[in-house]
Amino acid sequence: MKILQTLTKATLIGATVAAFAGCADMTPKQRNTAIGAGAGAVGGAILTEGSALGTLGGAAVGGVIGNVVTDDKNK
Repeated sequence: MKILQTLTKATLIGATVAAFAGCADMTPKQRNTAIGAGAGAVGGAILTEGSALGTLGGAAVGGVIGNVVTDDKNK
């Protein structure tokens, strides 16, 4: 059982590192869309007590808001 826990932790850490590496060259608009989607997913999950539909809905709304509030200027 201890080996399974260690393997699970290593897999989660690897997936997290890979996800962060994929975000390294995002534009501000893409970054804010992703942040909004993440925050919306957390908010939706909290408000609907973990409902999958609430989580997905929150992620969609948060992503749209993050995208809309960011200027399209290239910097």
